[in-house]
Amino acid sequence: MVAVTGDDNSADLAPTDSTGMGGPISADNLAVDQAVTAESADDLAVSEEAAAADAPAAGDDDAADAGDDVPSARDLEQESEIAADYIEGLLDVADLDGDIDMDVEGDRPVVSVVGATLTELVGPKGEVLEALQELTRLAVHRQTGTRSRIMLDVGGYRARRRQELAELGRTAAEEVSRTGVPQRLEAMTPFERKVVHDAVAAVGLRSESEGEEPARRVVVLPAEDAEDAVMESAGGQG
Repeated sequence: MVAVTGDDNSADLAPTDSTGMGGPISADNLAVDQAVTAESADDLAVSEEAAAADAPAAGDDDAADAGDDVPSARDLEQESEIAADYIEGLLDVADLDGDIDMDVEGDRPVVSVVGATLTELVGPKGEVLEALQELTRLAVHRQTGTRSRIMLDVGGYRARRRQELAELGRTAAEEVSRTGVPQRLEAMTPFERKVVHDAVAAVGLRSESEGEEPARRVVVLPAEDAEDAVMESAGGQG
């Protein structure tokens, strides 16, 4: 992990331009409306699937395109540096404290704001954090010309949320195994669905996503449903 301290380069990123809202950014207006974020994504030709593809489990249609090139170590480092400068600029203009760490998980750069409890940057159910992550990806895209799957975390929120969702997935799978009745969980982000899919798969059941964003949710299926789906698929090909 690399701690990023003050960097004059952050001033060059002009974070207000990426939001399209203009004016100075404060802790209050960091609660970016998701519609504004989506509109910015359209302006930069980043699709919802591309921007939000958080490496979901196999079988989930939130997956990124299989043909995408794997970024090099240098590409990941560059994305991390751009993202860290962008987030540092946001913290500076919002007069919020926090150190920035950079890391890599697999082929994904991760930038974390640590050393402070910044609830303003997380928001209810992580909504502000998701918007900020999207804006950060747009900032990276703007400079590199390629889409980014960088993950942003604040105060360890994603790590805590990952534990909660893994437990939710296990509990739902156990209930479905006991009753044989599919369970539809609450609407979740792609990151959250990925964690639940993995937890369900770990106990030997199958899950899938249904619905449209932002109401897309995980459905946990009993074992017999998964077997029937395989048999129907095989029969249709015969």
